[in-house]
Amino acid sequence: MTQTARLMDGAGLAGRIVEECTSRAAALTESTGQAPCLATVLVGEDPASVTYVRMKRSRSAKAGILSRHVELPATTTTKELVGAITALSEDPAVHGILLQHPVGEHIDERAAFEAIAPEKDVDGVTMHSFAAMSFGLPGFQSCTPGGIMRLLDAYDVDLTGKHAVVVGRSAILGKPAGMLLLDRNATVTYCHSRTRDLSSIVKEADVLVAAVGRARFIHGDDIKPGAVVIDAGYNAGNVGDVDFDSAKTRASLITPVPGGVGPMTIAVLLAQTVDAAERQLGVAER
Repeated sequence: MTQTARLMDGAGLAGRIVEECTSRAAALTESTGQAPCLATVLVGEDPASVTYVRMKRSRSAKAGILSRHVELPATTTTKELVGAITALSEDPAVHGILLQHPVGEHIDERAAFEAIAPEKDVDGVTMHSFAAMSFGLPGFQSCTPGGIMRLLDAYDVDLTGKHAVVVGRSAILGKPAGMLLLDRNATVTYCHSRTRDLSSIVKEADVLVAAVGRARFIHGDDIKPGAVVIDAGYNAGNVGDVDFDSAKTRASLITPVPGGVGPMTIAVLLAQTVDAAERQLGVAER
């Protein structure tokens, strides 16, 4: 009899997180007279980026989080973008800042990220936030890795001593995901699209995080029977980095695409925005 993996319902968990955020935002607004505020910064008119920002602003509004949108032309220079973000960092009415990326090849994206004040880095993209994740210190997590950890917790996945394989090495997904897993006592192996004999390494994974950005890059034959599979990819045609149909017959738990990791990313963004507002308004001691 062929087994079928249990689906990890990211959409359902995200809904519960956002519901809690909404209550916290309302309580904060009532107690301080100031609602949490998330500033979004968009450079250019990339259709996907425009859609993402619109969706995030809509979700924020439903959760009682104010939005401030800064829209800049595609010709914006690094200096101009850094100036705009610095102004938001210095504005006490803004509690969180989200720079939608990519920002254009002519812009120094890292310089732009580093203009975000650490206490407002609710997307977890600065070097300060990465260091905090790496050292297990208080701070904001990169939203997708943070969402992955919450999913694992919700399904009672004990990471202690487990071999976690992360396929992907981006600064805001693969690398921080590995750091968070390591902090939870997993043994972590980083892989990427150029890893030699990737298949043999993936086959050893008790927990697999696929974050390489290539459709159906990992096949079911490469999945260790009983492994937990987290597909953090999202590619054209609503498909992830894992071939879902073949992987679900091998894994014990698996995230669907869509409906798995994606909703968790936005939920963590909103939760961290409320966290940031609470700290800045003196309501939470963290």
